[in-house]
Amino acid sequence: MRVAILQMEGTNCEEESYIAFRESGFQPEYLHINLLREGMLENYDVLFIPGGFSSGDYVRAGAIFAARLKSKVWKDLKNFVEEGKPVIGVCNGFQVLIELGLLPGVDGISEVPEAALTTNLSNRFECRWVYLKKVRSTMFTSQTKDIITLPVAHAEGRFVAPERVVEKMEDQGQVVFRYVAPDGSKPGYPWNPNGSVNDIAAVVNSYGNVLGIMPHPERAFFWYQHPDWTRNPRKEGDGRSIFESLARWLKMRKY
Repeated sequence: MRVAILQMEGTNCEEESYIAFRESGFQPEYLHINLLREGMLENYDVLFIPGGFSSGDYVRAGAIFAARLKSKVWKDLKNFVEEGKPVIGVCNGFQVLIELGLLPGVDGISEVPEAALTTNLSNRFECRWVYLKKVRSTMFTSQTKDIITLPVAHAEGRFVAPERVVEKMEDQGQVVFRYVAPDGSKPGYPWNPNGSVNDIAAVVNSYGNVLGIMPHPERAFFWYQHPDWTRNPRKEGDGRSIFESLARWLKMRKY
């Protein structure tokens, strides 16, 4: 199960992501965008776009990363998605997938963005732990608990889209995680840290194989990464279940 972890100037958490994939049974590899060529993606089973501030988030968060991917391997990217191979974008990676038109993907792949991840309503960078409620089971979430906690770290994470797009996403079951308060109820600030419409924290495309998630599962892979690790002992971090869900799905698909 080979994973391409894309890199460019400004990406971060590549090492955490590499370790998370490796510990979940994958064979991760770093793939810098400067080395990316046509035909290379077909050698991988999973494509992962990490967080960070790619190209300093100039123009818009993720816009330059997306433009460079489109100019280099747009046809290969579309083939990758249409073949049903998994794609994950975390934080800045989610922003890249939005800019590419791979998400929300209500009617398949779009040539133009159908949504945006825009400035937080607080108008500041939000770095905190949040609670997420699983909305539905997918290849990425089959092993997760109903409520998990993960960290966020972003200034542009507020998911917004035209009402038609949001309604279709909800109807098609594309929302996979929502922000919730610690008791599982509807959140206000800071539990919805950015003001996303419908408290949306993570979505998949209409095919179900492209995941965009603002919180960082790779930063909560081990039990000791959680801020309450001394008060609330756990066997593993809540983020691990996302990687293990995908590993299980791929193994079932292959064998």
